[in-house]
Amino acid sequence: MFLMGLGALLVLGGVLYMARSAIWRDRSAARVPPARFAALWSRHDAAWILGFGPNWPGILLMAIGAILLVSGASF
Repeated sequence: MFLMGLGALLVLGGVLYMARSAIWRDRSAARVPPARFAALWSRHDAAWILGFGPNWPGILLMAIGAILLVSGASF
């Protein structure tokens, strides 16, 4: 039961970390690009938000939490 509770807390913490990093990201990235780069900018911006680089701690917390949830359910 303890492993499942700890796993649930880690998964929740990972989700909250990723949400915080998406909400409080660098505001300099929100500058309006020139019209000729508008299509490239939107793809780059979405890739930066969903990318692995800034979100790896949250993904790691969720993965460890999922492992603990599965191992806790087997006991």
